[in-house]
Amino acid sequence: MTEHVPEVHGHCDERFTAVRTAFEENFRERGELGAAVTVTVGGETVADLWGGWADRARTRAWGRDTLVNVWSTSKGPTALCAHILADRGLIDLDAPVAAYWPEFAAAGKEGVLVRHLLSHRAGLPGLREPHTLEQLYDWELTTARLAATEPWWEPGTRSGYHALTYGFLVGEVVRRVTGLLPGAFLAREVTGPLGIDFTIGLPEREAGRAAELVHPPAASSSEQAALFSRLAPAAVAALANPPAGAEEANTPAWRAAEIPAANGHGTARAVAALYGVLAGGPSGGRRVLSPEAAERVREGQGSCRDLVLGAGLGQDTEIGLGLWLSGPKGSYGPNPRAFGHDGFGGSCGLADPEADLSLGYVMNRMGPHVVDDPRKTALVEAVYSAL
Repeated sequence: MTEHVPEVHGHCDERFTAVRTAFEENFRERGELGAAVTVTVGGETVADLWGGWADRARTRAWGRDTLVNVWSTSKGPTALCAHILADRGLIDLDAPVAAYWPEFAAAGKEGVLVRHLLSHRAGLPGLREPHTLEQLYDWELTTARLAATEPWWEPGTRSGYHALTYGFLVGEVVRRVTGLLPGAFLAREVTGPLGIDFTIGLPEREAGRAAELVHPPAASSSEQAALFSRLAPAAVAALANPPAGAEEANTPAWRAAEIPAANGHGTARAVAALYGVLAGGPSGGRRVLSPEAAERVREGQGSCRDLVLGAGLGQDTEIGLGLWLSGPKGSYGPNPRAFGHDGFGGSCGLADPEADLSLGYVMNRMGPHVVDDPRKTALVEAVYSAL
């Protein structure tokens, strides 16, 4: 890229200069518009950098506290809600979902376990009937339809990425147990007490801090048609019922809704903090999860070719109880038991308990990659090169 490289702000320990270099190269060589990255090691912030523009027109600089929709990186904090409840004995991960949500037993789902929801093995990656964005914004309608629908495959046997439905499924169990939607539960139990700048949805009062998402170059209609012709019906349901992208996510309606799998908003600092909590690390002087609960987060549920993302990933992968394991591919660093989650377009949260490391990366120019955006990969490699 030949465009002017924006100034990078923040701090970076000398030992982690490679992270600053990779972050600057993302602007110079990988088309970054606006972004931030935060890395913690041993509970200390070793890199906290931001730069670029918060809007497509480049009229607003990306600031220290700029927020952005992180898409599926939201799934980590949503899973955290369930793990907190399991840690307190209020949810049994091996209990049927219907024990907490009786209506869910319909259409042959009486044997679906809570762990199947967390590991994308419930067979419900998308609805069979057309579901509009406006209907997605209706929590009661969406969860009622999920409770009534038939699974796409035998639950528990394979993973199939629950792109949007994940947050409603896990979130409704949270709501049935606590009376709170996951966004409110997360705020009460974690982000509020610990001062973590992350919300499910975005309060209207914070709209001025939000970066504008910019969609990657669109494929032609013929390319899109060819792609969807190769996908199984369950994958089409997961990824396009309803379709959602940058244009939709920039609207007040999307931000006002509760979509726990996809509309978390936060800073890189917040993402790093939340993934550190999932790893069992202390935050604000206390631990949210017990060591046993933190270990359960990355309890592998079986490697397989994912029924929704399999073609795009090109290999078998393994999901823990809410997060993807780094595995042999090393998506979250060389430790195969490190874990994390990528968001549509490029964002990422990860944690490596053995290295006592967490990372948050957020951006607004969305890339075309399913996972492992080159910008994220460069940052992760730079972090590990410094350890």
